[in-house]
Amino acid sequence: MNKLILIPSVILVLASCVPAKKYQELLERSEQCDTELTAMKEKYLSHEAENKELNAKVDQLERSIASLTKDTTMMGNNLRQLKAKYDKLVAVNESLETNYDKLRLSGAKETAVLSAELEAKQLELQQREDELMKLEQALSAREKKLEEQERKLAELNEKLEAQERATALLKERVSNALRAFENKGLTVEERNGKIYVSLEAKLLFKSGSTAVEAEGKSALIELAKVLETESDLEIVVEGHTDTDPLKSSTHPANNWELSVLRSTSVIDIMLNNSKMNPANLMAAGRSEFHPVDPNDKAKNRRIEIIISPDLDALFQLIKE
Repeated sequence: MNKLILIPSVILVLASCVPAKKYQELLERSEQCDTELTAMKEKYLSHEAENKELNAKVDQLERSIASLTKDTTMMGNNLRQLKAKYDKLVAVNESLETNYDKLRLSGAKETAVLSAELEAKQLELQQREDELMKLEQALSAREKKLEEQERKLAELNEKLEAQERATALLKERVSNALRAFENKGLTVEERNGKIYVSLEAKLLFKSGSTAVEAEGKSALIELAKVLETESDLEIVVEGHTDTDPLKSSTHPANNWELSVLRSTSVIDIMLNNSKMNPANLMAAGRSEFHPVDPNDKAKNRRIEIIISPDLDALFQLIKE
């Protein structure tokens, strides 16, 4: 946010020595950068939060499946026990019916006792049958729920694996396109599902300049040709400087402004030499505050292009 406050201040200071047209262009560019940066940061942070929500949902589904599996096993054991009791009651009932037939003529008192016992056993048997039916229905419902949970988890895992494969394939394409620049201050890495293309400042800019050199421009054009065929991406171009203070009476006036203007210069080259969608790009400046090596200023002076997949389809699956 500091860079957004400083840019208008610097422009006002320089207004007296810069033509009105140039001043107006700088002012409009500053306002545009501010608007785009704010919008893309909000979207970037939103997707970071949604990504965490996605991982939490996966964990929750896995725990739910484990619990359902345990419950299903327990209910299966209860079902087998009830069936055993049911078979035993059927045998007892058959035996009572046989004895009843034999002793029916032995006397009214004995008959009444046997009849009462038989009626009680039949009532108990009916209750057991009702319990068994309810348990079978509950078990069937649990099995259906478990199958549905497993289906959703499998579908989600399939989407995640497809996204990982697509990211790995894109990284390979990017690496192949930039292979000629690997030993010239350019690296390509995949971290946390994102692709990081890091270009040291020596490949792109002269000291204190925001104009991209010819060799750096070639690398950016090659990268843009790969990315222009990818529609579901979010691309953040971050400018980084070292800790050396920048003293200038003209633009850029400080490291914050230098880091932002360098990132916008990179974006301009990529857009002007490809069919990339500008809506997928965000320019950001981090000044000197995110070094990769505190002991090597040259490595800290860099441009990082962070390529992230669009996870909207996965989040929609979770919502459904």
